[in-house]
Amino acid sequence: SLASDTTVNDKKFLYNSTGIQPDKVYGLYLCRADVLPNDCRNCLLEAREDINKSCLLSKAAVSWSDNCMLRYANYPMVSVMNSATFIPECNKVNISDQNLFWKAATDFMGQLAKQASNDLEVMYAHDEIPYDDRKIYGYVECTPDLSGSDCGKCLETSINHLSQYCYGKEGARVLAASCNVRFEIYRFLQFSADTSNKPGKKKSPSKIIKIIAILATVGFLLVAAAICYFFLVKKWFRPITSSDLKDETDENEIITDESLQFELSTIEEATNNFSIENKVGEGGFGVVYKGILPNGLEIAVKRLSKSSGQGSLEFKNEVVLLAKLQHRNLVRLLGFCLHAEEKLLIYEYVANHSLDFFLFGPTKCVKLDWSTRYRIIGGIARGMLYLHEDSRLRIVHRDLKASNVLLDEEMIPKISDFGMARIVCGSQTQAMTNRIVGTLYVA
Repeated sequence: SLASDTTVNDKKFLYNSTGIQPDKVYGLYLCRADVLPNDCRNCLLEAREDINKSCLLSKAAVSWSDNCMLRYANYPMVSVMNSATFIPECNKVNISDQNLFWKAATDFMGQLAKQASNDLEVMYAHDEIPYDDRKIYGYVECTPDLSGSDCGKCLETSINHLSQYCYGKEGARVLAASCNVRFEIYRFLQFSADTSNKPGKKKSPSKIIKIIAILATVGFLLVAAAICYFFLVKKWFRPITSSDLKDETDENEIITDESLQFELSTIEEATNNFSIENKVGEGGFGVVYKGILPNGLEIAVKRLSKSSGQGSLEFKNEVVLLAKLQHRNLVRLLGFCLHAEEKLLIYEYVANHSLDFFLFGPTKCVKLDWSTRYRIIGGIARGMLYLHEDSRLRIVHRDLKASNVLLDEEMIPKISDFGMARIVCGSQTQAMTNRIVGTLYVA
């Protein structure tokens, strides 16, 4: 099993395969270089459970956490850089001196990337540098099966994603199938202060340990696939009930990051106690209000109708999904509020209404010249491509329509309203449902 394998071998990277074609399975895992063996094993056990619960019907899957990555596929992966999967995760706090800080951070990460790709013995690097009255801590790593050049390419692409998606934040990371990068202004590694990588410095044996688990046999996969089929068909795609919401929403799915939770008093003050003057929209779920936080940030607050059972499910869906999605063409979820009967979703404020306002409203397409239309179409397509192919979760929106595409001041489209969305795992191409919802589209 995975647990016994990591206990016996005490490795932090390993690649292996099992079975015979056409049912051969290839797998690898990678634990972060500073992680202790027992923590590595526990992380991999959790990763295996995640995959068993969600993606056993998939021909390929990856599970990430802070300490490890577990991956399997139906094709050989060793010594092959995966160039398709790069998932940025941004710290939610903005840094004050963005230009200077980000130049220092990206230059620093570039140096670490060069160091790691040139050190074929371990293929990771970490260090810290002073910046004003604080420090920047950085870490980069590649799966040790890569060549130095492929490691360098993977790290370079990841660092570019840091700047593209997380610019201005005080920390960020990119998760990829072949490498990982991360920097913060706080210490997040377990290395001691005197073990920062220096050029030419010999690494201790504990830092050159590499790991992998032998994945389950083909017979186990067949049994597990049957179990997963039951799980997906009988539970995942049945209608979610109010008892599901009560049992799962409060802690298991929504309250996963305290930084996302707003106090009700803060939202009441921001919206002038949900005054009619602040109302900007209304739907089956409830009312949307414009608000201004104490720091001057404009927000949109979706206030769930207390009488809408379907709205409660949509609330759950949007928090779970949007909290894990980051893209320029998706509306950004800033947080949520759960207080007694109040259920609130807090988004970035998008000033230019929705696309249907310009297509069918009083403006009668005045602003929508062909150049603008082309940019809007391209932005929507990029957002959908991210949901279908590039996001950490593969999402089918199921309710894409003009009223669910918001436009900002520069007429950049942002897809919104994920209340009817569904998660589809890995390479899964079909799913069953017992009801038709939304406006539908070919996905």
